Amino acid sequence: MMCRNRLAMFALMLLAVTAPATAQEVQTVPAPAQDSPPAPTAAPAPARSGATYREQDVLTAAEDVFGKGAEGLADIIRKTFKDRGEPNGYIVGREAGGAFIVGLRYGSGNLFHKVEGERKVHWTGPSVGFDIGGDGSKVFALVYNLNDTEDLFRRYPAAEGKAYLIGGFTANYLQRDDVVIVPIKLGVGWRLGLNAGYMKFSKKGRILPF
Repeated sequence: MMCRNRLAMFALMLLAVTAPATAQEVQTVPAPAQDSPPAPTAAPAPARSGATYREQDVLTAAEDVFGKGAEGLADIIRKTFKDRGEPNGYIVGREAGGAFIVGLRYGSGNLFHKVEGERKVHWTGPSVGFDIGGDGSKVFALVYNLNDTEDLFRRYPAAEGKAYLIGGFTANYLQRDDVVIVPIKLGVGWRLGLNAGYMKFSKKGRILPF
């Protein structure tokens, strides 16, 4: 009987000793960490559409026409980009013309479009004014807002007050609706005077300029 009492007392003492430790262990168990919200990511930079030509690409193409380092070419390209931005097409070609009060101009070349590729183009340009002489020119024209190359084949009147001259190169603006064409020329020959007219683009060469 005494042995049982001693065993019972020993069990009670053991519980008294171990109970606080067990409680402490439960209290010190760390709470599970909460998932932290994901760090905000920077907005991606807008992707370039790739539908226009960069200034250096245009200058390289123009130098293939007029010669590398042609005086005034880089300046007139830079001014055109400053005024109009990046074109989505350009035309490379040649033209010839002459005038005695009434003038005629014929040209042909290739249109390079950033999306639709390359195609052949022709143009004519009648003019009326105080204009005498004849000339032949290499032509490099920047084309803006030409979303469909079929829209090129129309008549484009000269934009008044938009002509300028830099280092032997001349440039003027032709515009119809949103489409703008900026022909850059380095002439060979002579012309004297002023004229007003238009350029009409076609898919085939034409004898009549109208």
